Amino acid sequence: MQVNKCSLMPRFTPSRGFSQMALHRAPNSGYANGPDPNCDSLHVIARREANLRLLLLNRPQALNALSTNMIDLITPQLEVWNESDAAKSILVTSIEGSRSFCAGGDVKAMLGARSQKATDFALAIKFIESEYRLNHLTGTLKKPYISLMNGIAMGGGIGISVHAPFRIATENTLFSMPETGIGLFPDVGGSFFLPRLDGELGTFLGLTSHRLQGAEVFLAGIATHYIPSKRIPSLLEVLADIESDDLTDINMALEKFSEPLKQEVFNSWSLGGEVAAAIDRTFKFNTVEEIVGALENEKSEWSVKTLEELKSVSPTSLKLTLEQLRRGKNLDFSSCFRMEYRMVQGCLQGKDFFEGVSARLVEKRVANWSPNFDQLSSISHDEIIEKYFTPFQPMTAKKRAVNSTLPKENLEFTSDLTFFEYPHRTMSGLPTDRDVEAVISGKYRRGSGQSITLTKKQDVVNTFLSRWGGYDPGLIGTDVSKLPRTSNIDYGHGKGKKGLREKVSTLLDRRQPQLQ
Repeated sequence: MQVNKCSLMPRFTPSRGFSQMALHRAPNSGYANGPDPNCDSLHVIARREANLRLLLLNRPQALNALSTNMIDLITPQLEVWNESDAAKSILVTSIEGSRSFCAGGDVKAMLGARSQKATDFALAIKFIESEYRLNHLTGTLKKPYISLMNGIAMGGGIGISVHAPFRIATENTLFSMPETGIGLFPDVGGSFFLPRLDGELGTFLGLTSHRLQGAEVFLAGIATHYIPSKRIPSLLEVLADIESDDLTDINMALEKFSEPLKQEVFNSWSLGGEVAAAIDRTFKFNTVEEIVGALENEKSEWSVKTLEELKSVSPTSLKLTLEQLRRGKNLDFSSCFRMEYRMVQGCLQGKDFFEGVSARLVEKRVANWSPNFDQLSSISHDEIIEKYFTPFQPMTAKKRAVNSTLPKENLEFTSDLTFFEYPHRTMSGLPTDRDVEAVISGKYRRGSGQSITLTKKQDVVNTFLSRWGGYDPGLIGTDVSKLPRTSNIDYGHGKGKKGLREKVSTLLDRRQPQLQ
């Protein structure tokens, strides 16, 4: 890597000057020996300022969608920084002038697999392998990893963001997992993070491709911090000066710049209050048909709009996504990616993915799904299991593709680390309804012995205020059989978090039966 002479700057440039490196490949020769004179071809820019390392996505003409080349540049750079004593924290964002953080993976490049030829299939799968490996890496880095989603953040863009311990939303953030709309499913670890949101919110977001804007991304639990964009230059200055790679130090810095949201905001945002209750009522079922029936019985403006969203996406995707999310709820981090890897292979042997990508992303028309929504009941559960979840060896009778890797039985990662709950969740995020129930029942400390049930709201709030805010190191490891499945809410020591009291109070107000 060489210093690049281009004047590309991050979306928000602090007053100090940042040294800058361009990551790019020369044809057939690995990393280039010198800077590319064409700045537009540098799709990933690596920069350093004191203790902070930045990765800038620079493919604005494609809304910074991730290509195989970009992924193959980002992954080794993260590995280098993860082992560097000089790098204290890592931040990924987009370059100045881009309205998109990252609008997804470059799925149009996978259309060649429509031929079902071994070489084309293998190239499409290689992209998925590289992407999932990167996603897993972002969730298991030992260095603080920060995602600044200041713009469109969808699909693959969420994959390089949502597993990070620190995820910043601004007023410009636009979130969506739109995969069911292209005949796919919410991958890049959607199996893991979506079922771990409040109630059935993740099921709703995964099935409908619903969009969230600005502070809603924080309120939903996708982002850990909501910071107005005007504060970002000063934040970058502070991060660059932090000489520690301790997660707590980074979290404290982000908290200082975060915007406090009032109680009424938590109660009245677009998917809060009565809508949140309706989501839990209608999306709790284990079949798409039951969910559709519940929405039809709801007879509200929200339910009518939600039904329209469901009818516009692939019916097959709806069924395999629901099965994916129900399974992912009980799987560890690594197993979720391995399940998704198998599911992708099934999608690449079907029709809806190629129809969805061609219609929505290439030809800009309404997709013709097969089967269509009126034929939803013709897609059996057994068919979904057989095509997308059973062990699959699609290339056994085909010749190995030249200069490409055929699908492996198991996806391989850069490390063996995994977990059933994000270890950073109780430090940088806000509690979920599961955490509230654990505190009420007195089961929020692993190995604590006899539990005491709480019956008063204020006691529950006080418990969170005194204990929430700490990293849980016991959650992460390499031996899945020995990993705990629940977070330990006992390391915060009163550190607290902006929005903590408001979020817990909101969850308690929604809870039935009510506490005193």
